[in-house]
Amino acid sequence: MVSKDDQLIFVPETDSTNNYLQLLNQTQTLADETVVWTDFQTSGRGQTGNSWESEAGKNLMFSIFFYPKRMPANQPFVIAELAALCVKRTLDKLVPGITVKWPNDIYWNDRKICGILIENQLAAGLISHSVIGIGVNLNQDIFHSGATNPVSLKQITGYSFDRLEVLEQLRSEFHEIREQLEIDGADIIHREYMQALYRCDGFYLFSDKDGSFEARIHHVELSGHLVLERKNGVLSMYAFKEVSYLIDN
Repeated sequence: MVSKDDQLIFVPETDSTNNYLQLLNQTQTLADETVVWTDFQTSGRGQTGNSWESEAGKNLMFSIFFYPKRMPANQPFVIAELAALCVKRTLDKLVPGITVKWPNDIYWNDRKICGILIENQLAAGLISHSVIGIGVNLNQDIFHSGATNPVSLKQITGYSFDRLEVLEQLRSEFHEIREQLEIDGADIIHREYMQALYRCDGFYLFSDKDGSFEARIHHVELSGHLVLERKNGVLSMYAFKEVSYLIDN
């Protein structure tokens, strides 16, 4: 059974909420910020095809259909920043220690609490629409997959959370940030993103194709590329999946 309320759609089960919105968009014109959420995804996905483990009915899995205003096709990273910050602002109100691990995973201390998958559609040199999939670990007690360092809000706090209440807060934060973006431009969003970054201060271990090394985050380009500075002052720029943090399990 599908439950619909204006821009909020609930489906008990789907292969993925991103796929659901993409298919729905082929049959009707979706309102801006339409959200679909579900109890269970049979084929939940993360970045670059990674799977996403979530026990049925325990966590918050949803996607937002978003129409950016005049956003160039070569500047998609601002959407990743918007999505990450809406989650961080929401979780900041529930627990301390929330950061954004480049490019857009959400961490509590050294453990992953949320993943984000963004799929953009391009037209005439612009991003015509985006489907932003977000999975937040809320009430799961045990994680069985080999995913790196997962954690839920319940594991952190000992309390269960109402999924719909958290979803409504996330929707509110998303709308507020997108309005801020449209009024003030991408720079203010980018500054907040930089301040929210995981391990944004000090030197830490990273790994690239040549092995492990110590570096600090120098900055993140508006394109989304990560720039690291090694202790000898040498700067290196990386695209997603070209470098990884070394984190103890």
